[in-house]
Amino acid sequence: MMTEKQLKNTILQEAIEGRLVPQDPNDEPASVLLERIREEKKRLVKEGKLKKKDLEETPISEDEKPFEIPDSWEWVRIKAILSLQAGKNVTSADIHSEQNDVFRYPCYGGNGLRGYVKNYNNEGFYPLIGRQGALCGNVNMAHGQFWATEHAVVADGWGMTDVKWQYFFLIALNLNKYATATAQPGLAVSNIIEVPIPLPPLAEQKRIVAKIEELLPKVEEYGKAQEALDKLNEELPEKLKKSVLQEAITGKLVPQDPNDEPASVLLERIREEKKRLVKEGKLKKKDLEEKPVSEDEKPFEIPDSWEWFRLGDIGLFERGNGIKRDETFESGYPCVRYGEMYTKYKYAPTFEKTASYTCKSVFEKCRKAHKGDLFMALTGENKQDISLAAQYVGDEEIAVGGDLCHFTILEAYGLYFVYLINSIFFSSKKELLATGDIIVHISTDKLASIPIPLPPLAEQKRIVAKIEEVFKEIDKLKASC
Repeated sequence: MMTEKQLKNTILQEAIEGRLVPQDPNDEPASVLLERIREEKKRLVKEGKLKKKDLEETPISEDEKPFEIPDSWEWVRIKAILSLQAGKNVTSADIHSEQNDVFRYPCYGGNGLRGYVKNYNNEGFYPLIGRQGALCGNVNMAHGQFWATEHAVVADGWGMTDVKWQYFFLIALNLNKYATATAQPGLAVSNIIEVPIPLPPLAEQKRIVAKIEELLPKVEEYGKAQEALDKLNEELPEKLKKSVLQEAITGKLVPQDPNDEPASVLLERIREEKKRLVKEGKLKKKDLEEKPVSEDEKPFEIPDSWEWFRLGDIGLFERGNGIKRDETFESGYPCVRYGEMYTKYKYAPTFEKTASYTCKSVFEKCRKAHKGDLFMALTGENKQDISLAAQYVGDEEIAVGGDLCHFTILEAYGLYFVYLINSIFFSSKKELLATGDIIVHISTDKLASIPIPLPPLAEQKRIVAKIEEVFKEIDKLKASC
């Protein structure tokens, strides 16, 4: 499917080859127009406004003609129908960003409007060709009183050809291809004036301009529609995934199985496991405390076999240690820093290989995570990205950097909680609890306090399998767009 730019270029190519509007046998042919231009140039030479060399015409060989043109047209060089004159330098200090009573006149450079200046060096209606920089060869229009810098070439047709026609055909010539291939590309006026251009009859020039101006608004509408469609195609897969996750955490993605051990039994096993860890000194007695989820905190209904619980009650949160940038290397001991949650592992449900390594001394002082642990960043640039979760599935012990926490799930299925934490439901909860504007923070205590819907263990696994199945189909849809 064509882009807006491609469609516009196609229209201009049709125009420059004489296929955009029909030829009229009653039109005065371009050869007669060309003779009038020659006479006008002779008059301007006599008046001292042109030089004798401006009357010189170099024949155009057949090899220089890239396409056939109608019989009533003529191939000419740009210098035969246009005078090209670069403007004059103006310092940046003399250019104002906004127009006012002092800085009245538009100032055009190689890439178009630069700002406004106190004086003008041109007056009229002209195409301007940029002759310096990566965008050299671009064409703009200027009218009234304006200043053209040394990087803008003013094209003057002495009133003999249609100015808008000049503008459109100069764009169609793609003058950038004549630029010098240097670090700072540029267009020499001496080269531009030798470029061949097809000259239609004056009456046809006006018809061409009218047709282009009729079509361009439609092309712009097409471009906006295409942009909206592209945006929809880009956003739709993520929206679909978010909808799938919402269905998953409300118990609507897979059917319940009455033979499943209910979530209440799973919670009791988690409580027993935590008691064991208290006895071993790995948890404190306060970690056994549970704050019930009130009815007001339950935003939706869940199946009878599910339970509302707080995230911190089904696992162990531990914050990482600071690992400085200059303490990371291309090899060494594996570690994870919080920024990697936004780059390497953003929206990835799992990761196996670390992206960073540190030295032995830093590794030994850091807290460690193990296979199956979930990682969440506690600091970020926006509330949407903080605490996105990814599960570590590698076999190596891994050091946990600062502003990052790891979460060890007890008894339950870790991947279910990755998808739960990355859902709209959980995101909305953490956004309410996060603080900061420029840099956003959330604590492990606040994350632990968020109520979550907990399915039976067997259903957690069915939910994850269905999510991954549906996500694969969504990714195929995205690839085909």
